[in-house]
Amino acid sequence: MNFISHKTFKNIAYLFSCAIFFILTSCEEDLTKLNGSDNKNFPSQIIHNAKIIQRDSGVITLKATAPIIEKYELIDSPYTVAKKGMKIEFFDKKNPKKPGNITAKYAKMYDYKKFYEARGDVKILTSDGQRFATQSVFWDQNKKRIYTRDTVYATMEDGSTLVHANGMTAKDDFSEYKFFNNSGDLDVSKAKIAQPKP
Repeated sequence: MNFISHKTFKNIAYLFSCAIFFILTSCEEDLTKLNGSDNKNFPSQIIHNAKIIQRDSGVITLKATAPIIEKYELIDSPYTVAKKGMKIEFFDKKNPKKPGNITAKYAKMYDYKKFYEARGDVKILTSDGQRFATQSVFWDQNKKRIYTRDTVYATMEDGSTLVHANGMTAKDDFSEYKFFNNSGDLDVSKAKIAQPKP
């Protein structure tokens, strides 16, 4: 009788330890699966006081500076983000000594698509001296287009300011641009108005 109860106790202890082992391993596997998907969404590089220079055939086309840049490279669509703001200088081949610039409180760049996004007090100064202010701008570098659907305040070289309530689209060198739903103040004394023929 004593022998049987001792054997039963050993069997229960063995089964209990096996059950704990399987529970712990299955929990461990589930945690690995859960954390595996999240592990890729962290910056692979963090650059403080970043200065980036982009060249095309040895010629500088873009300079960017930011307090901090984070690069996310371990995901399907890698991107770079500047959460504390960024300034980008872009160089026009026609006027390389006088670059235009874009400043914003937040910027995001999709590496493979060459697509840029700027948000928060976006200010653009062209190499011709034109100034634009808006809340967001998108730049498709492959298509060489800049666009926004937010209100754009445009100040021309002569000091006149126009408000474009439904955004704009433009070539990335601002040689051509189109505004939507315009209003504003224009200095007529400086504007060229077509005179009727006598």
